[in-house]
Amino acid sequence: MEEIKIIELPKITDERGNLSFVESKHIPFEIKRVYWIYDVPGGEVRGGHAFKKQKELIIVLSGSLDVLIDDGKTRKTYTLNRSYYGLYIPNGIWRQMLNFSTNSLAMVLSSTVFNENDYIRDYNEFIQYINEL
Repeated sequence: MEEIKIIELPKITDERGNLSFVESKHIPFEIKRVYWIYDVPGGEVRGGHAFKKQKELIIVLSGSLDVLIDDGKTRKTYTLNRSYYGLYIPNGIWRQMLNFSTNSLAMVLSSTVFNENDYIRDYNEFIQYINEL
């Protein structure tokens, strides 16, 4: 299984404001889809699923949030609050996004187009799935 990791993206500082970007050389997959999560009401949780094939890079463009990662054996929480850091999550990992700050904006780069059959939405099914790998 590939490693979950924080990827530091380029950051160009300027007195007029900073600029960061993502190119294919920065991430370990080809981008097939980009989506963003915003206007999350206080206390709500997003995610709560795993993917069989999809890999993701989550970048918080504004505000902050926590990402709870679970590989079926270990759980770890990553706090994302800098727009030049992305959290790389390979396939086969359960994830939940929580503790969204007011006006937070998260952009997700995905290795696949949307496919409902790629989702594992039940945690017990997820555990069974990874134990069968």
